[in-house]
Amino acid sequence: MPSLRTKSISTKVTHEEYAQFEVLAGDQTISEWARDVLLKATKPNAGGQTVLAEVLALRTILLNIHFAVSQGQTLTAEEMRQLIERADQNKLSKARERLAEIATGGVP
Repeated sequence: MPSLRTKSISTKVTHEEYAQFEVLAGDQTISEWARDVLLKATKPNAGGQTVLAEVLALRTILLNIHFAVSQGQTLTAEEMRQLIERADQNKLSKARERLAEIATGGVP
């Protein structure tokens, strides 16, 4: 048996905002549309997580290469492979950490 919806969330909007919501809601009531939008906003965006994870991995790789070069080092193919593997292993967890910090109002 589905649980009953007993709590309410409300907000004031301008006439223009309400008209925009009506268009976005389409065949749904604005309340149902707003509920769907709010619930979707609480779930992680897989596409966004993936992009952020790749950017963070690339950042890790580039910073490590830059540091090595600035120290006069030359990376071997094996060192580069290890650097890429290490960045790939941590990229998704780092992306989730950053997104969680943003969601809780922290600074990444």
